[in-house]
Amino acid sequence: MAKTEVIPDQDALKRVGAEVRRRIAADPRAYKVETDVAEIFAFGDFLTAAECEQLCLMIDLTAKPSTLHEQDYSSGFRTSYSGDLDPYDPFVKGISRRIDDLLGMNPVCGEAIQGQRYLPGQQFKPHNDWFYTTEKYWELERKRGGQRSWTAMAYLNEVEEGGATHFTQAGLSIAPKPGVLLVWNNATLDGTPNEGTMHAGTPVVKGAKYVITKWYRTREWR
Repeated sequence: MAKTEVIPDQDALKRVGAEVRRRIAADPRAYKVETDVAEIFAFGDFLTAAECEQLCLMIDLTAKPSTLHEQDYSSGFRTSYSGDLDPYDPFVKGISRRIDDLLGMNPVCGEAIQGQRYLPGQQFKPHNDWFYTTEKYWELERKRGGQRSWTAMAYLNEVEEGGATHFTQAGLSIAPKPGVLLVWNNATLDGTPNEGTMHAGTPVVKGAKYVITKWYRTREWR
Protein backbone atom coordinates (compact mmCIF):
# COMPACT_ATOMS: atom_id res chain seq x y z
CA MET A 1 0.00 0.00 0.00
CA ALA A 2 1.37 3.42 -0.93
CA LYS A 3 2.17 5.68 1.98
CA THR A 4 -0.07 8.73 2.20
CA GLU A 5 1.91 11.96 1.99
CA VAL A 6 1.67 14.08 5.12
CA ILE A 7 1.13 17.75 4.32
CA PRO A 8 1.88 20.04 7.28
CA ASP A 9 -1.13 22.02 8.52
CA GLN A 10 -3.46 20.53 5.89
CA ASP A 11 -6.39 20.05 8.28
CA ALA A 12 -5.99 23.58 9.65
CA LEU A 13 -5.79 25.09 6.17
CA LYS A 14 -8.93 23.21 5.12
CA ARG A 15 -10.80 24.35 8.24
CA VAL A 16 -9.72 28.00 8.03
CA GLY A 17 -10.45 28.07 4.31
CA ALA A 18 -14.01 26.88 4.90
CA GLU A 19 -14.61 29.36 7.74
CA VAL A 20 -13.39 32.38 5.77
CA ARG A 21 -15.22 31.22 2.65
CA ARG A 22 -18.52 31.19 4.54
CA ARG A 23 -17.79 34.61 5.97
CA ILE A 24 -17.06 36.15 2.59
CA ALA A 25 -20.06 34.46 0.96
CA ALA A 26 -22.32 36.29 3.42
CA ASP A 27 -20.69 39.69 2.76
CA PRO A 28 -22.47 41.69 0.03
CA ARG A 29 -19.38 43.87 -0.44
CA ALA A 30 -17.30 40.94 -1.71
CA TYR A 31 -16.56 40.61 -5.42
CA LYS A 32 -15.32 37.20 -6.55
CA VAL A 33 -12.57 37.43 -9.14
CA GLU A 34 -13.38 35.03 -11.97
CA THR A 35 -10.88 32.16 -12.06
CA ASP A 36 -11.03 28.40 -11.62
CA VAL A 37 -7.55 28.01 -10.12
CA ALA A 38 -7.75 30.11 -6.94
CA GLU A 39 -10.14 31.83 -4.52
CA ILE A 40 -9.59 35.57 -4.98
CA PHE A 41 -11.93 38.31 -3.76
CA ALA A 42 -11.94 42.10 -3.91
CA PHE A 43 -13.53 44.64 -1.57
CA GLY A 44 -13.89 48.12 -3.00
CA ASP A 45 -13.46 51.25 -0.84
CA PHE A 46 -12.13 49.25 2.09
CA LEU A 47 -9.83 52.19 2.93
CA THR A 48 -10.66 55.87 2.65
CA ALA A 49 -8.48 58.32 0.73
CA ALA A 50 -7.27 59.82 4.03
CA GLU A 51 -6.35 56.40 5.39
CA CYS A 52 -4.46 55.56 2.21
CA GLU A 53 -2.52 58.82 2.43
CA GLN A 54 -1.62 58.23 6.08
CA LEU A 55 -0.44 54.69 5.36
CA CYS A 56 1.76 55.91 2.48
CA LEU A 57 3.45 58.36 4.85
CA MET A 58 4.02 55.60 7.41
CA ILE A 59 5.51 53.33 4.76
CA ASP A 60 7.97 56.04 3.74
CA LEU A 61 9.18 56.16 7.35
CA THR A 62 9.67 52.39 7.72
CA ALA A 63 10.61 51.12 4.26
CA LYS A 64 13.93 49.36 3.78
CA PRO A 65 15.18 47.14 0.92
CA SER A 66 12.94 44.06 0.83
CA THR A 67 14.31 40.62 1.60
CA LEU A 68 13.17 37.02 1.20
CA HIS A 69 14.09 33.76 2.86
CA GLU A 70 17.64 32.96 1.69
CA GLN A 71 17.59 35.82 -0.83
CA ASP A 72 18.44 39.48 -0.45
CA TYR A 73 17.64 42.68 -2.30
CA SER A 74 20.65 42.30 -4.61
CA SER A 75 19.21 39.10 -6.11
CA GLY A 76 16.75 41.22 -8.09
CA PHE A 77 13.82 38.91 -7.26
CA ARG A 78 12.12 41.40 -4.96
CA THR A 79 13.32 44.95 -5.44
CA SER A 80 10.69 46.92 -3.54
CA TYR A 81 11.17 48.66 -0.21
CA SER A 82 9.13 47.34 2.71
CA GLY A 83 8.73 47.39 6.47
CA ASP A 84 6.36 46.23 9.21
CA LEU A 85 4.05 48.93 10.52
CA ASP A 86 3.88 49.38 14.29
CA PRO A 87 1.17 46.92 15.43
CA TYR A 88 0.62 48.97 18.61
CA ASP A 89 -0.06 52.22 16.76
CA PRO A 90 -3.81 52.90 17.26
CA PHE A 91 -4.32 53.80 13.59
CA VAL A 92 -2.59 50.64 12.34
CA LYS A 93 -4.26 48.53 15.00
CA GLY A 94 -7.69 49.73 13.88
CA ILE A 95 -7.09 48.85 10.23
CA SER A 96 -5.60 45.49 11.18
CA ARG A 97 -8.68 44.67 13.24
CA ARG A 98 -10.98 45.62 10.36
CA ILE A 99 -9.20 43.11 8.14
CA ASP A 100 -9.50 40.47 10.89
CA ASP A 101 -13.21 41.15 11.21
CA LEU A 102 -13.78 41.11 7.45
CA LEU A 103 -12.30 37.61 7.17
CA GLY A 104 -13.46 36.41 10.57
CA MET A 105 -9.86 35.54 11.47
CA ASN A 106 -8.54 35.23 15.00
CA PRO A 107 -6.30 38.32 15.48
CA VAL A 108 -3.52 36.25 17.07
CA CYS A 109 -3.03 34.39 13.77
CA GLY A 110 -2.30 37.57 11.82
CA GLU A 111 1.21 38.75 11.09
CA ALA A 112 2.06 42.42 11.50
CA ILE A 113 0.87 44.55 8.59
CA GLN A 114 3.71 45.10 6.13
CA GLY A 115 3.92 48.22 4.00
CA GLN A 116 5.55 48.07 0.57
CA ARG A 117 6.71 50.76 -1.83
CA TYR A 118 7.66 50.21 -5.48
CA LEU A 119 9.44 52.89 -7.51
CA PRO A 120 10.04 52.82 -11.30
CA GLY A 121 11.68 49.55 -12.34
CA GLN A 122 11.00 47.82 -9.02
CA GLN A 123 9.06 44.57 -8.90
CA PHE A 124 8.38 41.30 -7.09
CA LYS A 125 8.81 38.36 -9.46
CA PRO A 126 6.30 35.43 -9.49
CA HIS A 127 6.04 33.81 -6.06
CA ASN A 128 3.66 32.12 -3.65
CA ASP A 129 2.89 33.50 -0.19
CA TRP A 130 2.75 30.05 1.37
CA PHE A 131 5.89 28.38 2.69
CA TYR A 132 7.65 25.52 0.93
CA THR A 133 7.82 22.96 3.72
CA THR A 134 10.80 21.17 2.18
CA GLU A 135 12.99 24.26 2.61
CA LYS A 136 15.22 24.90 5.64
CA TYR A 137 13.29 27.99 6.70
CA TRP A 138 10.14 25.93 7.28
CA GLU A 139 11.37 24.64 10.63
CA LEU A 140 11.49 28.23 11.88
CA GLU A 141 8.16 29.21 10.32
CA ARG A 142 6.49 26.09 11.67
CA LYS A 143 7.33 27.30 15.18
CA ARG A 144 6.32 30.88 14.41
CA GLY A 145 2.73 30.03 13.55
CA GLY A 146 2.76 27.46 10.78
CA GLN A 147 1.60 27.75 7.21
CA ARG A 148 0.08 30.91 5.72
CA SER A 149 -3.63 30.52 5.06
CA TRP A 150 -5.05 33.79 3.68
CA THR A 151 -3.43 36.92 2.27
CA ALA A 152 -5.00 40.40 2.47
CA MET A 153 -3.46 43.21 0.38
CA ALA A 154 -4.72 46.77 -0.02
CA TYR A 155 -3.73 49.23 -2.74
CA LEU A 156 -3.04 52.74 -1.49
CA ASN A 157 -2.48 54.97 -4.51
CA GLU A 158 -2.95 55.49 -8.22
CA VAL A 159 0.05 54.24 -10.21
CA GLU A 160 0.82 56.21 -13.36
CA GLU A 161 1.88 53.11 -15.29
CA GLY A 162 2.64 49.48 -14.43
CA GLY A 163 2.58 47.86 -11.01
CA ALA A 164 -0.27 45.41 -11.59
CA THR A 165 -0.69 42.25 -9.52
CA HIS A 166 -0.37 39.41 -12.01
CA PHE A 167 -1.65 35.96 -11.03
CA THR A 168 0.43 33.96 -13.45
CA GLN A 169 -1.40 30.61 -13.24
CA ALA A 170 -4.81 32.25 -13.44
CA GLY A 171 -3.86 34.58 -16.27
CA LEU A 172 -5.20 37.56 -14.32
CA SER A 173 -3.71 41.03 -14.08
CA ILE A 174 -5.24 43.36 -11.49
CA ALA A 175 -4.39 47.06 -11.72
CA PRO A 176 -3.90 49.01 -8.48
CA LYS A 177 -6.92 51.00 -7.34
CA PRO A 178 -6.68 53.04 -4.13
CA GLY A 179 -8.69 51.68 -1.23
CA VAL A 180 -9.35 48.25 -2.73
CA LEU A 181 -8.58 45.24 -0.55
CA LEU A 182 -7.67 42.04 -2.39
CA VAL A 183 -7.81 38.74 -0.46
CA TRP A 184 -7.00 35.19 -1.49
CA ASN A 185 -6.80 31.71 -0.05
CA ASN A 186 -3.28 30.30 -0.29
CA ALA A 187 -4.64 26.75 -0.10
CA THR A 188 -7.03 24.59 -2.10
CA LEU A 189 -10.39 23.36 -0.80
CA ASP A 190 -8.72 20.25 0.65
CA GLY A 191 -6.06 22.26 2.51
CA THR A 192 -3.04 21.75 0.28
CA PRO A 193 -0.90 24.75 -0.79
CA ASN A 194 -2.31 26.13 -4.04
CA GLU A 195 0.11 26.70 -6.92
CA GLY A 196 -2.68 28.69 -8.58
CA THR A 197 -1.97 31.59 -6.21
CA MET A 198 1.40 32.25 -7.87
CA HIS A 199 1.54 36.01 -8.39
CA ALA A 200 3.88 38.85 -9.21
CA GLY A 201 4.09 42.55 -8.52
CA THR A 202 4.88 43.67 -12.05
CA PRO A 203 7.42 46.47 -12.55
CA VAL A 204 6.29 50.03 -11.98
CA VAL A 205 6.92 52.03 -15.17
CA LYS A 206 5.95 55.52 -14.00
CA GLY A 207 5.21 56.90 -10.57
CA ALA A 208 5.17 54.79 -7.41
CA LYS A 209 3.07 52.00 -5.96
CA TYR A 210 2.14 51.66 -2.29
CA VAL A 211 0.41 48.65 -0.74
CA ILE A 212 -0.08 47.05 2.65
CA THR A 213 -0.18 43.28 3.14
CA LYS A 214 -1.29 41.11 6.03
CA TRP A 215 -0.73 37.37 6.09
CA TYR A 216 -2.53 34.91 8.34
CA ARG A 217 -1.09 31.72 9.83
CA THR A 218 -2.84 28.53 10.84
CA ARG A 219 -1.81 29.07 14.46
CA GLU A 220 -0.80 31.96 16.70
CA TRP A 221 1.86 34.06 15.00
CA ARG A 222 4.96 34.64 17.11
